[in-house]
Amino acid sequence: MSLTEPLRYSNITTVCQTLLANANTLDPMAAEYLQTHGVDLQYEIDRAELGTLKRAGTIETLLKEIRLPNHQADVLWDVTLRDGKIKSLSRCERMQQQTRAALNPGPSLLLPSLCHPHIHLDKCFLLSHPKYDDLEIVQGGFGEALELTSEAKSRFDEDDLIERGTWLIEESIAAGVTHMRTFVEVDTTVRFKCLDAGLKLKQQFKGRCDVQICVFAQDPIFSPSKNHPEGRSLIEEALSREGIDVLGSTPYVEESPDLMKANVDWAVSTAVNHRKHLDLHLDYNIDPETPPLIDYVIDQLHQDWISKNQGKTIVLGHCTRLTLFAPDEWHQLKARMANLPIYFVGLPTSDLFMMGKPDASSGGGHRVRGTLQIPQMIQEYGLKGAIAINNIGNAFTPQGNGDPLSIASMGVGIYQAGTKEDARVLYECVSSCAKTAIGYPQPHSPLTEGAPADFVLVRNGTNDKIERPRELRTFQDVIYHPPSNRQTFMGGCSCS
Repeated sequence: MSLTEPLRYSNITTVCQTLLANANTLDPMAAEYLQTHGVDLQYEIDRAELGTLKRAGTIETLLKEIRLPNHQADVLWDVTLRDGKIKSLSRCERMQQQTRAALNPGPSLLLPSLCHPHIHLDKCFLLSHPKYDDLEIVQGGFGEALELTSEAKSRFDEDDLIERGTWLIEESIAAGVTHMRTFVEVDTTVRFKCLDAGLKLKQQFKGRCDVQICVFAQDPIFSPSKNHPEGRSLIEEALSREGIDVLGSTPYVEESPDLMKANVDWAVSTAVNHRKHLDLHLDYNIDPETPPLIDYVIDQLHQDWISKNQGKTIVLGHCTRLTLFAPDEWHQLKARMANLPIYFVGLPTSDLFMMGKPDASSGGGHRVRGTLQIPQMIQEYGLKGAIAINNIGNAFTPQGNGDPLSIASMGVGIYQAGTKEDARVLYECVSSCAKTAIGYPQPHSPLTEGAPADFVLVRNGTNDKIERPRELRTFQDVIYHPPSNRQTFMGGCSCS
């Protein structure tokens, strides 16, 4: 490309790389030409070569002419990163903005990074892996999913777990994820295979994604089964390992209400004793004749959690039985929780696949959503919540991918949440609210000076097949139309 050609912003890096390849010093004529178009060539060369700028004996990263979603769309900002945080945000001069507007049809949009608050690392992509080709869904029910997954678990080995787990984490990072809570099962079938693989992946992706490990009891631990009674001792042994942050359990798989309560008692006391976060798969039904267990859980948490496990959160996943609550029941639940750090996580892809299937004789016209209405719970009842992907590519959830924005976008239809405020809430449900739920407290405004430099940069204006591609400028834009061209930053460093 000749420097006499009309210059577009998408060509700047190519220009700089060409100059770097053919000259050892800065070409004054090239610098002068580019300066007339509002481009600082030395800055662009530094970025193309190093991705960083040196300032006063340290390393700073400067992102120039960036859009911020919580500011006017026609205002551009220079964002300086230092020591893993946002050092400064400075508004570009108006003349600079006007010059760049003519040159660059699509300034990049800076967004808080994304988070998986609930995802199963060991069970992902079973339906697309050749090792499990014979394990096909026939009926699509919960019992069948348990059976197929149990058979798959009997075949797990480290190479397989690492391979599928790597697929999931890499795909998630590319989508903008910097934090995730991953469930790894420990029981008499897999023993510590899933845990060992999870810990290796946690270390492997350190610095690119914070992989939080939840030791998870999927199978019954009190009901008569092959996992009883050794399952509990295996879980407690696993909790003593370094790198474990969370205890997870599934009370509803027990065979009676009394044993479900025993599961809850054990999970709460064990999390407190080991100083861990707690994550319960709870009340996974939409049967009005089945009393919800959540009140019992709250009563048990009130006994010791605040006094003995300060700083640790409680996440309650699924909770689809709560979708039958009337408004007064929601208000009573909020009052009953009081100051407990409880967060609800809705899991729409799994819930919609599993819950509310119509009777075969009904004609199929009546299909309830059967998933927690998280935006409504936040906006109307003052509860805390997030939404998550849960499973990908297995009998519990055959569909989906590792992109949290895909599920936030789907939430517009699921929750009938199409307003500007709804879009902001949906984004936070896969970003700052999700991180806070799993124990990574976030500032009220994640894109402010001093905040962690964990974000997604949406590269606008880089579609070579379209002369002036449509720009994404706001939370609404990215929720309605999740972008494909993203760059993920964690601690101020690019990791995708």
